[in-house]
Amino acid sequence: MTPLAACKAEVLAPAGDVAARQRDLLVISTLLMLLVIIPVMAMTIYFAHKYRAKNQQAEYRPDWDHSTKLEFVIWAIPLLIIVTLGALTWVGTHLLDPYRPLERISADQPVPQDVQPLQVQVVALDWKWLFIYPDQGIAAVNEMAVPVDRPVEFTLTSATVMNSFYIPAMAGMIYAMPGMQTKLHGVFNNAGEYRGIASNYSGWGFSGMHFKAIATDQAGFDDWVAKARAADGTLDRPRYLELEAPSENVAAMTFAQIDPLLFPRIVNMCVEPGKICMAEMMALDAQGGTGLAGTMNVTQLTYDKHERRGARLPVLGWEPFRVASFCTPEEAALMFADAPRSLPRLTDAAPLRGMSMAPPRSIRLLNDDDVTLLAPTDGQAARKF
Repeated sequence: MTPLAACKAEVLAPAGDVAARQRDLLVISTLLMLLVIIPVMAMTIYFAHKYRAKNQQAEYRPDWDHSTKLEFVIWAIPLLIIVTLGALTWVGTHLLDPYRPLERISADQPVPQDVQPLQVQVVALDWKWLFIYPDQGIAAVNEMAVPVDRPVEFTLTSATVMNSFYIPAMAGMIYAMPGMQTKLHGVFNNAGEYRGIASNYSGWGFSGMHFKAIATDQAGFDDWVAKARAADGTLDRPRYLELEAPSENVAAMTFAQIDPLLFPRIVNMCVEPGKICMAEMMALDAQGGTGLAGTMNVTQLTYDKHERRGARLPVLGWEPFRVASFCTPEEAALMFADAPRSLPRLTDAAPLRGMSMAPPRSIRLLNDDDVTLLAPTDGQAARKF
């Protein structure tokens, strides 16, 4: 036990109701499985000792092949355990669904009807966590504060590779994925400072991608918000692009003001100036696309997070294309003003002749641009394209 003395079993010592129910589900499932594991291990040792080579007194029954009572025990007990585990898992996964709003703050305290969850928008960066408080108008990096006994609704995304957000003392883990947003509900019942981690490997600086989760009373949370508002700094789109660049072991920092549309732009991958948002492109596709006008609206993407992460150079280089904007009908008309109205028509539609080919016989072409394939044996038209 000495080597484990410095370990803190946060999963088994939760500070919130959601984490406590997850702990109970884990403990009950483990105990149920031990009902099979412990007897099997004990009987393995017992039979190995009883039927060892030196024990000549062991009963030898070579004709024994069946026992109804033994078969009943062997199959009935595991079946009951599986049924019980299935029921517990089904109920637990529905009650603890990360997208499901909390119905209670603790075992004996339901959520009051007039209490709204605290909204926290989370962005997984390389290699740090960004927390945006839209109602308070502030943001923080690698530090998060929430009031005790107030439900928290996390909305998560990633600006880089897929990651996983996890505060063991508060709630279960949930994935954060680029171009998507996920939800997680949780609550702290005990004040204190807790550890939040990235539980999905994300590259070179993964080991330092953790943050401090502060659970305090409402007065302490208000003081934390006031200090963030008193600090300098505005988290706008240019500042976010600087923050998004890969960095390791970043110290906690706060921003007094935020761009209210920053998080939706992160989700829709359009923080860079002039870049069309994913939701806008999907809306245009749902209307049938942009037709010929959309073929000209591409510009080279000079900012690329994969290049900035130091990833290996791809075969096609670091210059992908992105849609920047769409032309209006007037702009498209000006662009095509000097283009020819139609392609020139062929003046000589005679089929090609070559060595080792039978010369074509007289075939009447219906149109100037018809092409006829002749059968080499009889010279008849075999197929017309």
